[in-house]
Amino acid sequence: MTGVHFMLGNYALVEGAISAGCDFFGGYPITPANEISERMSQRLPQVGGKFVQGEDELCSIYACAGASLAGGKVMTATASAGYNYMQEGLGYCYAIEAPVVVADVQRCRGENYASQADVYQMRYGASGDYEAIVVCPSSVQELYDYTIWAFNLAEEYRNPVIIMSETTIALMRERLDIPKAEDISIFNRKYTTKSPEEYLPFAAPENGCPEMAPLGEGYHTIYSLNPHDERGDIEWDPVVFDKLYKRVCGKITENKDKICRTESYMMEDAQYAIVTYGSEVRPSMEAAQMARECGIKMGVLKLCNVWPVPEKAIHEVAGNVSKIFAVEMNMGKYVREIERAASGKCQVLPVTKNLGLVHTGLEILEEIKKGVK
Repeated sequence: MTGVHFMLGNYALVEGAISAGCDFFGGYPITPANEISERMSQRLPQVGGKFVQGEDELCSIYACAGASLAGGKVMTATASAGYNYMQEGLGYCYAIEAPVVVADVQRCRGENYASQADVYQMRYGASGDYEAIVVCPSSVQELYDYTIWAFNLAEEYRNPVIIMSETTIALMRERLDIPKAEDISIFNRKYTTKSPEEYLPFAAPENGCPEMAPLGEGYHTIYSLNPHDERGDIEWDPVVFDKLYKRVCGKITENKDKICRTESYMMEDAQYAIVTYGSEVRPSMEAAQMARECGIKMGVLKLCNVWPVPEKAIHEVAGNVSKIFAVEMNMGKYVREIERAASGKCQVLPVTKNLGLVHTGLEILEEIKKGVK
């Protein structure tokens, strides 16, 4: 598939997964994510992988968990309503530290219209203590690129990684450049070199990840949602529990500066800034350009991931502008994280919309004009 293509967003995501080494997909049909399963069922057999259509979303996520522990690079895809049903299995994956990639193609409740309303569920949907990694592409090209990034993050941190897709980019067709395999950076999980007798499946440095051992090769490990010690044995011990979850959370929180990515546009002399993510990046860029034509020095901070929060980048922007406009496609959710990261250095104004459509550049410009008065 190397070369230039004109491709559907959902298909680009699949090609990104294949390029990253995905060899197992477990899914259940749901619009507007169906094209992902459809193409996976065609592409995985071509590269020696396995495709499973589960009986429901819960079956799909648990199949991915098992395949991941057995050594597979695994993925599932769903849309907002289906993502609800996966939360139990996702909570299990966080607890057992299974590298799994999940694409959530967001839609309005019950309808296939555009939305970013799942942004909090992607962080807090499952029970228990854990830290989420959520990447948020804004184009067909980024659906490909960020899917590779998502697999690398899952493998490096032994953590589920969510691809925040949306109806808009998932179902649009754009240019896609697929590089040669040798030009793609791939991270693979670390496997233990210890014998089954020596191996402790959940032993790791502070804020680090344990080395893996695949199922079926003599390493008899209990992978349980319940509190467990370094051997995986289920036993309630408050001290052991506290140590375990400080590490499970710390492997993300203590590495967030390495995980987080942002991009800045026209920020060199900006007096105001738009902070945004996903599909809303595109009209925000247009609005910033139009604002400058009106004499308003506007810049854009694009968040490439929303969890963990790119706090340093947001904080820095807040210290250099007088107002931030938080543009998102919901009733106003992630604006709270932007306000927190801004730490009172400037005013943060929500620019929200929940009508099943991405903002237009003109709509954002109108909110900017109101805010700068």
